[in-house]
Amino acid sequence: MLKEFKDWIMKGNLLEIAIGLVLALAFASVVEAFTKNIVTPIIGAVGGTPDFANKTFTINKSVFTYGLFINALIMFIITAFVLFLVMKAASKMMKAKEAAEPTQYIVEKVDAAALNARSAEGWEVVSATDQGVVLKK
Repeated sequence: MLKEFKDWIMKGNLLEIAIGLVLALAFASVVEAFTKNIVTPIIGAVGGTPDFANKTFTINKSVFTYGLFINALIMFIITAFVLFLVMKAASKMMKAKEAAEPTQYIVEKVDAAALNARSAEGWEVVSATDQGVVLKK
């Protein structure tokens, strides 16, 4: 049972997700500090209010802290924009890598064992014809 747990926990997907979560939490604290210490003071200098956290209004003795919502919204927009830029850069790098690697095609008459061997070498089946199987690398 412990071996199964170790195998499950050591799967690549789970480790990648855990690392991504830790990085996301660290990034969130950086964005929060950036928003509180740089963005809101700049907005406050232009708009006259240096800190949105203290902005509230009251209805029937209930206090609504809309300033905290504004800070959270600014942090969300900054985080979303940075993630957009990261994903755009990653997509551009992937496209450049794909363009740099020429695609190879071969047509072979293969049996199941040979097809498995080709798959292990990185070949992918594109289609099957009466002349054989079209493989792409």
